[in-house]
Amino acid sequence: MTNSPWSPSSWRAKPVRYIPDDYPDLGALARVEAELARLPPLVHAEEVRRLREALGQVAEGKAFLLQGGDCAESFKEFSAANVRGTFQLLLQMAGVLTFAGGCPVVKVGRIAGQFAKPRSNATETLNGVTLPSYRGDIINGMEFDARERTPDPQRLLRAYHQSAETMQLVRDFAREGYTDLTRLLGHRPESEGAVRPVDFFTSHEALLLNVEQAMTRADEATGGWYDTSAHMLWIGERTRQLDGGHVEFMRGIQNPIGLKCGPTMEPDDLVRLIDTLNPQGIPGKLTLIGRFGSDQVAARLPRLMAATRRHGSPVVWSIDPMHGNTHKASNGYKTRSLERILAEVMGFLQVAAAEGVHPGGLHLEMTGQDVTECLGGPLDVSEDDLSDRYHTHCDPRLNADQSLQLAFRVADGLHTTVKAPQDRAA
Repeated sequence: MTNSPWSPSSWRAKPVRYIPDDYPDLGALARVEAELARLPPLVHAEEVRRLREALGQVAEGKAFLLQGGDCAESFKEFSAANVRGTFQLLLQMAGVLTFAGGCPVVKVGRIAGQFAKPRSNATETLNGVTLPSYRGDIINGMEFDARERTPDPQRLLRAYHQSAETMQLVRDFAREGYTDLTRLLGHRPESEGAVRPVDFFTSHEALLLNVEQAMTRADEATGGWYDTSAHMLWIGERTRQLDGGHVEFMRGIQNPIGLKCGPTMEPDDLVRLIDTLNPQGIPGKLTLIGRFGSDQVAARLPRLMAATRRHGSPVVWSIDPMHGNTHKASNGYKTRSLERILAEVMGFLQVAAAEGVHPGGLHLEMTGQDVTECLGGPLDVSEDDLSDRYHTHCDPRLNADQSLQLAFRVADGLHTTVKAPQDRAA
């Protein structure tokens, strides 16, 4: 655990990875960062505190976290219909988990800021031409063109304004409440005019620390620092170095933090990260998001869960069954199998039951759009179907049918691995 002074800019003295350093005009970048710092917050401190309290209930085993949305948001696909589709799908999935699984659900979208993506290779070569890799619309363009692939600081502003529009849509949809959802699930509202607002929160990977710094403000009520770009931020598997800039930035903000934990994570490293990111042991402050792959979850997860149980800090354990189960189809498309995704989730539930740890959440890349990016599901998407509606700007997403099938299977798994042992103990 570090005792060095923290400020929103202290990360700049640390090594950082996956932040572009090839902007052609650094002065223009600095001016955009200054403009972002003057723009209104996207979320408010009291909302962040409400999410932290809700996640505290998850840490105590009294609720479940559902976190999901696009792999990477894009400028081209932004529309009210697409935002509503993802929002409504998350509510439907939460309804399944609540009604079938008997567990209150905390709803967090990968939305209103999930633009940047770390890439394994800094460059891409096509027909003998080498250009910078596409790194998300917030940085450069997807088209294989030298101008499009050049990082442009104006994209940071465009991403902010799209996030602000998305937040307004989300707030409007949330005010519409559960009325439509209860009808979809075959329930009637208490009265025809009854509307219960939805608590719905936003999140994204805190990859571009210059943007996160610009959006970080001191709360007048408490004096604490809040990153107002989202209610929850997470550190990726590639940027969780204890001495790195991403951990340095995240240790100082009051927002709930997610930490991706992959197959290379060791128990001692995890404990040190917990002590750094949540030294006061605040319930709901830290969510550990496992992402192992269906073939490694049973071997790698038990030691990590055992370490957190011994440590005693009130963390939330969640599972990301997407990133460890990606493969290339025979026709060249990057894809994922719903069955492998389900296998990792069930492995997570079984390990949690064996270790006496609450299986607290699910972290998904999914969309309300009718895409064909992942294999399997109710319509049994095959490799031959992938080209029909493969629209993702980065990684393959579950479509609505696949997501709902997953929700029903997870609800059943929670009942079997969590509720049944509790019933037997009673």
